[in-house]
Amino acid sequence: MPEAPDAVETLRREIEAETIESEEEAEAFRIAYLGRKRGKIGALFDRIPDLDPEARPAFGKAVNALQDDAQAKLEAARERLADEEGDALPELDLTLPGRPPAPAGSLHPLVETLDEVSGIFERFGFSVAEGPEIEDDWHNFGALNFPPDHPARDMQDTFFLEKHENDESDERLDVVLRTHTSPMQIRVMEEGEPPFRVVVPGRVYRNEALSYKSYCLFYQVEGLYVDEGVSMGHLKQTLALFARSFFGDDVRTRFRPSYFPFTEPSAEMDVWWETADGAGQWMEILGCGMVHPNVLEHAGVDPEQYTGYAFGMGIDRVTMLRHDITDIRTLYENDVRFLRQF
Repeated sequence: MPEAPDAVETLRREIEAETIESEEEAEAFRIAYLGRKRGKIGALFDRIPDLDPEARPAFGKAVNALQDDAQAKLEAARERLADEEGDALPELDLTLPGRPPAPAGSLHPLVETLDEVSGIFERFGFSVAEGPEIEDDWHNFGALNFPPDHPARDMQDTFFLEKHENDESDERLDVVLRTHTSPMQIRVMEEGEPPFRVVVPGRVYRNEALSYKSYCLFYQVEGLYVDEGVSMGHLKQTLALFARSFFGDDVRTRFRPSYFPFTEPSAEMDVWWETADGAGQWMEILGCGMVHPNVLEHAGVDPEQYTGYAFGMGIDRVTMLRHDITDIRTLYENDVRFLRQF
């Protein structure tokens, strides 16, 4: 075995002679010389206890310097290899055609209309709220002044998830897929204090036969404004302004008397729509009216102090009008040929 000082110098010359041309060679160098268990420099450290006490400091200093030099050589090699890898150009055949960009997605026409309608009312000062699609009978019907024998409660119109035929004492026991977004009128008023100014976009369900003009689900936007002194004039002005914002300044509108259990008086709003033959016709787009006093009482609002108006709009219908779609089922078939048009 060479003397200790000679062993350091011999190992130094060996390290200087090593070449590192790849990451694999760099790792092999690290293991051979700097490895903790079997590295050659580590073996030199193991010899220190065998030396004379007066020789140990100088030998330890020389081995430490050798270790620093080996570590510096390894780091310099790895840095050089990283730079070379970054500079290397990938193999590229410039004669190949370029890859076309992936087609950009777009909003579904129903979502687009829903967002636009909600945005218009937000600019009018309404906030946006969302509610559950699974409702109890009380919020969906009872609190909205639907009599127990109202046709809308019949199984052929409503999807009942739980129906308790033998217990009529608590309307909250029956569970339905909501038939309109109006239950949020009750929930909003139950959870706060007047004034309320809110629109509720969402999906609703009806147990109806499927045809070109009706479907088992569709979208609505419900509106509610409750405060002191709210009148039918406020309702008509708000909806007329909405129609101009959505359909254009030249839109023609009219209000017709109607009936809804949760509003009194009630009305429907029509817009004049030009037909293909140029004749045109009135098309109903929403129902509205002044919130019935019974509804206010059910929600804990004093009808002697507050009045309010409400409206409900079918998003599917106005979407079909805007895009000249004649079959509502087209909106739910997810036909890519149709969706690519938007």
